[in-house]
Amino acid sequence: QLQVVEPGGGLVQPGGSLRLSCAVSAFTLNYYAIGWFRQAPGKEREGILCINSNSGSTNYADSVKNRFTIYRDNANNTVYLQMNSLKYEDTGVYYCAVRWRSCSNHRADFASWGQGTQVTVSS
Repeated sequence: QLQVVEPGGGLVQPGGSLRLSCAVSAFTLNYYAIGWFRQAPGKEREGILCINSNSGSTNYADSVKNRFTIYRDNANNTVYLQMNSLKYEDTGVYYCAVRWRSCSNHRADFASWGQGTQVTVSS
C-alpha cells in the first residue's frame, strides 16, 4: 500500500531555510511524478512545484521562484523540497502527492497524498 510521509516541517524565522521530505513506500518512485502543494490559512490548496519521472521540474507558483527547489533521490524513494529565504506568506500546510510520470498542478490529477506538514514562518 502506498504511503506518503512528509517529515521536515516546523517553525522558522523569516529569511531562514527548511527542507521538506516526501518519502514513498510500497513501490519504487522512479516512474512517478511528485508534486508539492501548499495550503495557506484561509486559502485554497495550490500547486507550487513538481518533479516528473525524468527529474524535470516545473514551477507553478511565481511566489517561490528562485527560492524553492525540488529534487529527487530515487535510491531512497524520496523527493525533497528545499525552501530558502522563507517569508511570512510561506506559512501553511505543505503536502506532497504522487501521480504517474508527468507533472500537474491540479489536485484532482494526483491519486495519493501525504498527510501534510505544517510550516510556520514567524519571528
